[in-house]
Amino acid sequence: MMAGTLILLADAGWDVHCMNVSTGNLGSLILSPADTAQARRAEAQHAARSINATWHPSICNDLEVFYDDRTLRRLAALVREVDPSIVLTHSPQDYMEDHMNTARLAVTATFARGVPGYRSVPPREPVQTAVTIYHASPHGLRDGLRRRVIPEAFVNTTTVQERKRTALACHRSQRDWLDKTQGMDSYIATMDEFAQTLGSMSKKFRYAEGWRRHLHYGFSDEHADPLKDALKGRYLLNARYARALEAGL
Repeated sequence: MMAGTLILLADAGWDVHCMNVSTGNLGSLILSPADTAQARRAEAQHAARSINATWHPSICNDLEVFYDDRTLRRLAALVREVDPSIVLTHSPQDYMEDHMNTARLAVTATFARGVPGYRSVPPREPVQTAVTIYHASPHGLRDGLRRRVIPEAFVNTTTVQERKRTALACHRSQRDWLDKTQGMDSYIATMDEFAQTLGSMSKKFRYAEGWRRHLHYGFSDEHADPLKDALKGRYLLNARYARALEAGL
């Protein structure tokens, strides 16, 4: 849901960092959890290298991504260490609790980046860099109650879609798991389908990724939109979304 945007940022000269909060250790019908986690780690590292991103190790296991003190302190340490000005994370609404909890953790860990009295684990000094948080489109482009989730902005990923396919293909151990447990005939074809649907919604791009900005309080100036500044003509605001915000829809 976000590799195309990460590739475009890296191409534009940004330092890109990737972290899967979960090890993915339960994502196999064949391998043991320990072997699955080892395979997923190698695949994630390969995928990060393919898009010129710095990889960071996971801190939880599958179905154990909880909004708790231990996880939050560890994630806050990473945010302080990287000191980002853009954070890309999951949608607050998704089909899986691990994804939604990751979104909550990312928001609070980023908020805590500059709070002097908050102890991260391991200890890291607070940072005060302004940061904007963007939530990706959910898997399936719908929330847990099947409602369509409309993006605030579209990023044109057409020219990097093949590189996005290559990055996703690095996660080869997921293919059989997704086919057999979630009916995703081919996870790369499914990714393309999502990107084509978002491109059609933009009414301008062939392939796209969708983003929504988190509320700015505690993070940045109200009007900050660094993705727009970084990606320029590849970034398209959705006027329909803006009207819905003002109408309270």
